[in-house]
Amino acid sequence: MHPRLATDRDGLPHLLETVRQHAADVLARIAEQEVVPAAPLPEPASLSVQGAGLQAALDEFAARWEPVLSASAGPRYLGFVTGGVTPAALAGDWLTSTWDQNAFSSLDGAGQHLERETIGWLRSLFGLSDRQHGTFVSGATMSNTVGLAIAREWLGEQRGVSPAEHGAGSLGAVRVLSGAAHSSVPKGLSMLGLGRRAMVSVPTRPGREAVDLPALEHALAEGEADGPCIVVANAGTVNTVDFDDLRGIAALRERYPFWLHVDAAFGAFAALSPDHAHLVDGLDLADSICVDLHKWLNVPYDSAVQFTRRPDLQTSVFQNAAAYLGPLGDTPDMAHLTPENSRRLRALATWFTLRAYGRDGHREITERCIGCARALGDAVDGIPGLRLLAPVRLNVVCFTLADDPTAERLTALTEQMADEAFLTPTVLDGVPALRAAFSNWQTTETDTGRVAAALQAALHKL
Repeated sequence: MHPRLATDRDGLPHLLETVRQHAADVLARIAEQEVVPAAPLPEPASLSVQGAGLQAALDEFAARWEPVLSASAGPRYLGFVTGGVTPAALAGDWLTSTWDQNAFSSLDGAGQHLERETIGWLRSLFGLSDRQHGTFVSGATMSNTVGLAIAREWLGEQRGVSPAEHGAGSLGAVRVLSGAAHSSVPKGLSMLGLGRRAMVSVPTRPGREAVDLPALEHALAEGEADGPCIVVANAGTVNTVDFDDLRGIAALRERYPFWLHVDAAFGAFAALSPDHAHLVDGLDLADSICVDLHKWLNVPYDSAVQFTRRPDLQTSVFQNAAAYLGPLGDTPDMAHLTPENSRRLRALATWFTLRAYGRDGHREITERCIGCARALGDAVDGIPGLRLLAPVRLNVVCFTLADDPTAERLTALTEQMADEAFLTPTVLDGVPALRAAFSNWQTTETDTGRVAAALQAALHKL
């Protein structure tokens, strides 16, 4: 054995304690460190021939790279839709690496059974029925892509072909209708051979990102001669967290044949709040669903889940024919359900946080984030020089400068407050804007007040 490996193996208990203490120190200060550090990036280093051992690697990482890492796990990182890591999820993730399970085959251990138990808990959390079969994937992009892949096979079923066997070209032209689809949807269509141009934008309701139901019905009727299509509905758009009328869209299937995929990447968590659960009414009627877990569930990257009512079509797409895997059987192994074969036991961090805090703990996180978003929305509304671009429906505040809202001026604004908070740029109805997304389990009203104060101070420096 290499001497560095042998030394680290023999000293592993002490080394792990050192790493534990270091991690605890990082987490203790993350709420107060610069959210986006201004320190310059380190120059690339050459690979060591002999290696330095774990302790030296930890020391170098702490000295060279930690000073430039963002505090994305902290309470005032409001960019994208980024959750943190609950204490239980952190423990689960550490044990995921400790056990190092490749949970793709039932031939090896209980990992798949733990995943199925966790999927059952998630179904309950989001108010889904047992008809929704779920699997862990890496993120919302892969979750949407898997859902669309199953939808592609359903289109083939309607036309008497199998795209999984004969290729996407066997389908001919395909239409995918949506009001305000996330960018991962056309990306998925590209990967699946359906093409980005299959995406058909349907008008949304005036001043909204929610699809206009009569316009959707008109688009369905207009393309009826082309046969069945795919409809991608939104349960929480990125800019304004708008929700399509899921039950109303599902009812259109009585007159028009289409596969209903719902992108509920973070909007699904509205189901946890009694005051907001109506926003996802009808979610269970979807043929496939995307939910991202490293957002509002606050488990580490990368983790998401996809659900579908047609696991038979899912295995038609993703089955892996190899003698060592055995037949599909009544309960197919995970290797037959997603693009991946080898993958870590992503379910374990989710299992830990759900077991540790239950529905009530995660409801509290959800409702606190909603409260913080509304508080910031009220603050923005009261700051001269800023204006809200949409009502705060859930956990995102979308706003811009009252005068001359250019992308350059908004960038300058965020740079002025980068040490205190991080927001991401966007464009809404052609207007450059900023969005603050609340999804971290640690964020409080105190943090919201600090963000509002930082905004006001940055405005004075423009």
